[in-house]
Amino acid sequence: MTGSGSGMHETLAGAFEQQRGRLVAVAYRMLGSRADAEDAVQEAWIRLARHDVAAIDNLAGWLTTVVGRVCIDVLRSRKARPELSYEDRLPELVVAVEGGAAPEDDAMLADSVGMALLVVLETLTPIERLAFVLHDMFAVPFAEIGEIIDRSASASKMLASRARRKVRDASLPPQQRRRQRAVVDAFLAAAREGDFEGLMRLLDPNVTWRTLHPQGALTTVGAAEVAEAVVRGMKAMTSSRAVMVNGEPGFVAWGANGKVLGVAACTVVNGQIVELLTVSDRKRLDAMDLPARPE
Repeated sequence: MTGSGSGMHETLAGAFEQQRGRLVAVAYRMLGSRADAEDAVQEAWIRLARHDVAAIDNLAGWLTTVVGRVCIDVLRSRKARPELSYEDRLPELVVAVEGGAAPEDDAMLADSVGMALLVVLETLTPIERLAFVLHDMFAVPFAEIGEIIDRSASASKMLASRARRKVRDASLPPQQRRRQRAVVDAFLAAAREGDFEGLMRLLDPNVTWRTLHPQGALTTVGAAEVAEAVVRGMKAMTSSRAVMVNGEPGFVAWGANGKVLGVAACTVVNGQIVELLTVSDRKRLDAMDLPARPE
């Protein structure tokens, strides 16, 4: 990149924009939040603008290194603040219509960063997470990963292998995803009909329901307790639509006035729902790109 003044800046900005989508995808998989991912990429741009560009041989690699290190700092900062509330730790929810046309980047994020995977990734150390994300999701060589985390290529390979063992069960084949959707559809049908016994069959005995509302987060545990709460809550719902929420089966619910009541994501294991996450906080709902209400 040669030139001076505004021309040089425009050339640099153009080269950066070509990398932005990939960098945001890397950061999102590291951090579980689109907003935090955007912040990490913006920090990379700030550092690039201050750097001697002539000294950069591989812009894509340099930017990946910067974003990776920024993400590690963010993850370490999170672990140093265990007092964070559930709402603060909640990953950003990406909602996509099953089989429908969704924004390309959002669909990509939803398909490859499911809620289950994000939960598992939270158990990894920051450098394990980076090694796994960069190598397994973006095919970055272990030698390059080692440069980012100041480890050897063999040490980086070991970190990724350790992380891979922890997340292997989070990736499900399409047929298992379809079975999960069938469970959620049956759950929704039973809830609409007020079928308490039907709900009990579909809920794990120790199911956890976390609902995020304007006043905070409420947690309900146990199949009977959750089934009763679901039956009460469904009385206000007049229509719904099946969606994927961060890659997990879920649905959007609307009330009689046509306003969105909430978004739900379900984690299904062995044919039963083991966790429900619902968001009814209007501020969070308004920030989501939700599908239209079915006619």
